[in-house]
Order: sequence, then C-alpha cells, then structure tokens
Amino acid sequence: MSSAADEKPGFIDAHVHVWTNDFKKYPLDSGFTPKDMKPPIYLPEDILKSARASGVNRVVLIQMSYYKFDNSYMLDVIRRYPGVFRGVAIVDWSSGTPDETMSQLAKQNVRGFRIYPGKMAPNDWLELEGMQKMFRRAAKERLSLCPLINPDALAAFDRQCAKHPDTSIVVDHLARIGASGTTEKTDTDQLCALARHPNVKVKISAFYALGEKKPPHLDLIPLIRRVYDSFGPKRMMWASDCPFQTVDESYENSISLVRDRLDFASAADKEWILRRTAEETFFR
Repeated sequence: MSSAADEKPGFIDAHVHVWTNDFKKYPLDSGFTPKDMKPPIYLPEDILKSARASGVNRVVLIQMSYYKFDNSYMLDVIRRYPGVFRGVAIVDWSSGTPDETMSQLAKQNVRGFRIYPGKMAPNDWLELEGMQKMFRRAAKERLSLCPLINPDALAAFDRQCAKHPDTSIVVDHLARIGASGTTEKTDTDQLCALARHPNVKVKISAFYALGEKKPPHLDLIPLIRRVYDSFGPKRMMWASDCPFQTVDESYENSISLVRDRLDFASAADKEWILRRTAEETFFR
C-alpha cells in the first residue's frame, strides 16, 4: 500500500476515473452493461503506474458514470491509498436531500461533486431546488461543485455564480471548448467572463478531445493562454482525464503540454497549475 507521505510532493492529476470488473461487489448502474466499459477495467494501480512516471503522486478521482450515484468503488479506493486520492462524487440532486448526502461523503475524503445538465436545459437544471441546496452546502462546508458543461451552459452558470458567490466552482475540461474541432472566440469569451467570480477555477484537461485532438496539442495553447490571462495560475489546474487520455495517446502527451510547452508561464505558475491549485482545492 502506498502513501503520498512516503514521497516528495509531486504533481497532482485533478481528473481521473477508475472502475473494476468486480460486478458482484460493485454493480453497474441499470443504464450500463460491461460492453459499455472501455477499457474493460481501469484500476488505481493503472493510473499510478502512468502518473508516477511523469512525476504525479496524487490524484483526484471523479465518480464514473457507470456507477451513477453509487460512489462505493471510488470511496474504497480512497481508503486503500491514504493520502494519495481524493474524490469528486455524484449525488442525486433530485432526491430532496442532496446536501445531506454531500455532508456524509465529505467525511470520507470527498471534496467535490460533479454536476451536469443531462438532457435538461442549463437554466432549468441549475434552478432545481436540489441544485440550489448543493450550491449552498458547498459554500457552507468549503466543498467544490465541478460542472461538466458545454459552452452553451456558461451564461446560465455565470448567473448562478453571481447568486452563490461563496461557492467554489471547478469547471471541467475548459467547458469542452473546441470539442467540435473549432475553438470559438465567443465560447472562450464566456468562459473567461467567469473569472469575475473569485471562487471559480478552470480545469485544463482532456486535451485528446479538444481542438485538433492530436499531440502535441499546440493548437490549444491560445485557449489556455486566454484562461491564464483571465484567471491566473492560482485558479487553474491540470488534469489528464485518464483512462481516456491514454486510449490513443500517452499520459506524457497531456502533462507535457503544461510542463514543457507553456512558454508564457513561469516555473512558479506551473507549480500552481500542476499541483498547488488542486492541492488547496481537494487535499486540504
């Protein structure tokens, strides 16, 4: 069993999914079958092997959709590796008491909660009473909400950030700007407008799925520079989005874009982007 305390402080990967083929102990949600799991299995040992080779020794786990609201596997992984992992869980915001569930999970090293509109329009989804409870509880207990959204949800999210200024927000995957293959200036402008809310951070991640979608991902540097100029390095964090990052690319193809190719960022800036922002957000 490994412990982060046994190693020098390294980088932090702020977005990784893990899952197992032990369906008896960790059954899949009714909407999924084993055929949907690609790759068929991705264990904590798999991410640590890739991560440690690139100087990463701590990881933020994001609850995988295969399990929906059952966070058991993620929680068990966190317990098995003290100090190495933290969690971002998914709770049922339509349950009536998602805020109470958040408090219970926070006692088990969960520091954030993934939220997403699904098939609902952004305005309708964010105005749900359960969602409002989540915003309020996150602010009260210094937890983060981590929206998985497309650019069309940014305006609605801006309004919620104004309504809940004390809630910590971590926007996943650059709000998927460039997922269509084109990075639209209007989308980037809307994302950067969120910088007016001091508790909003941006995750620069999932490079394999954005822009030209091929390494070395230099085409994404102008977008990252805009985010850097708007938010600053203390409100940016890097993540791989493994295992999907390593399906057709390497782990190094992701981290090296930030570590080696952002010429505008100082060594101190990169320390924030690659470690300290995620550390202060999820490992406090």
